[in-house]
Amino acid sequence: MSERTVAVASSVGLHARPASLFSQAAAKVGVPVTLTSAAGKTVNAASILGVLSLGIGHGDVVTLAADGDEADTALDALAELLNTDLDKD
Repeated sequence: MSERTVAVASSVGLHARPASLFSQAAAKVGVPVTLTSAAGKTVNAASILGVLSLGIGHGDVVTLAADGDEADTALDALAELLNTDLDKD
């Protein structure tokens, strides 16, 4: 299993627009990805409701994990997305 640990850069964390953009990207990467909060709760990264339920704020550290041939590529792309302020236009 591949993993990436990332601090969320969006100024409001993973709420509304940033969570939607992230979960849509996770759904498109071609491998199942999980998102785990610092509190240890894990959800399907492609689930907008799951992502929102974590209540992840700006600067919170999360862990992305995936299995499969494309896991590293998928996690790199999603980690880069989380390192971007998705609240900016």
